[in-house]
Amino acid sequence: MGSARISRSHWLALAGLVATLAIAAASCDPAQARVKSKRDHHRPRAIHGPNYHPPYADIVVDDKSGLVLHEVSADEPRHPASLTKIMTLYLLFEQLEAGKLSLDTELPISTRAALQNPTKLGLKPNQTIKVEDAIKGLVTKSANDAAVVVAEAIGGSEEDFAKLMTAKAGALGMLGTTYVNASGLPAEAQITTARDQAILGRAVQHRFPVYYQYFATPSFRYKGAEMRNHNNLLGQVKGVDGIKTGYTEASGYNLTSSVRRDEKHIVAVVLGGTSNGARDARMRQLIEAHILQASTQRTAPIMVEANGQDGAHQDGAHQDNARPDGANVVAVSPATPNAEPPAAERADAAVASAKADPVPVPRPRLQAAKLPASASKQAASIQAPATRAQRTTAKASTLGVLQDISALRQTRHVERNVGSSAPLH
Repeated sequence: MGSARISRSHWLALAGLVATLAIAAASCDPAQARVKSKRDHHRPRAIHGPNYHPPYADIVVDDKSGLVLHEVSADEPRHPASLTKIMTLYLLFEQLEAGKLSLDTELPISTRAALQNPTKLGLKPNQTIKVEDAIKGLVTKSANDAAVVVAEAIGGSEEDFAKLMTAKAGALGMLGTTYVNASGLPAEAQITTARDQAILGRAVQHRFPVYYQYFATPSFRYKGAEMRNHNNLLGQVKGVDGIKTGYTEASGYNLTSSVRRDEKHIVAVVLGGTSNGARDARMRQLIEAHILQASTQRTAPIMVEANGQDGAHQDGAHQDNARPDGANVVAVSPATPNAEPPAAERADAAVASAKADPVPVPRPRLQAAKLPASASKQAASIQAPATRAQRTTAKASTLGVLQDISALRQTRHVERNVGSSAPLH
């Protein structure tokens, strides 16, 4: 009888211990879940599944000869994503060159600019940002709020600025490009082509060789926050000196690169990469495969705008290079038949591991009038005329005529799956 009581008491004690442990375990689960959730939150997450394949295109252009060394779907419409900001900066550089703005000009920040989706600098409404800080924020962080600040300062509104962007694209011969905003945030009607982005990538260097150096900015500190350039090829691939990355769900991972090596200069564009790594690997492949084919002697003319804003062109200089029909001279030749299959976009470019020589990024020191605060809206409605002297040009007869891309745009459709919670960069 006594042994039975002992066994029963032991059983009751054991049951009580099990119950206590169960309650304790249950009470700990939420805390453990919170810790796990917090830990997992900081782990890199895959945005896309294995079936993510945005429409692909690429092109490699020899800047000195104007010849296309390689292309895949170069005239097919694509979304530019943050490559849009190259044109935003092109128009800002015009204002700097004309003296309508200076690097130290304070630009007002509107509520609309501050509310832009990431990535952004975190600008606050009713404050200001210096032009130079806006430039660096655009080329490193790819800041959407800074893009709208620039657009509103020059165009009065982002919508009107986008019209100036599209007009400038037309003047440069970018006939397959339409801009809707200054940042590249998703917009169904905002389209471009790989060939057009190569034109722009070359034109911004020809027109603004000093300001172009900002595209090589490796990092930027703004209000205590350090921002690294999204262009991973800077400092990693020999000769890369810029220029811009971009991403939206509809566009895929985009990149325009400029490479100077052994007196050769190429501009390459990749649109529709499946990831940052795949895009960068494809760009490395294109650079290493085609840089040796580039010319060391300039035979193509420096790019000018069709509207005749170039100062020397207005003075009548080099009229022997003008097209008799008044059309723009664009140093990009027509399509070539030896396009490689786009499947190579996902291959690894092991041959492109050479480290880059350091690229100095001196701050441009130009004498430009500082825009008074009361005149900021006046500058908004002015599209600055160019004041540069006409660059030395080769004969336009050495170039093929750029294909009429307008007809292509009417018959080809852009993928309509626009939308993503992932940040644009």
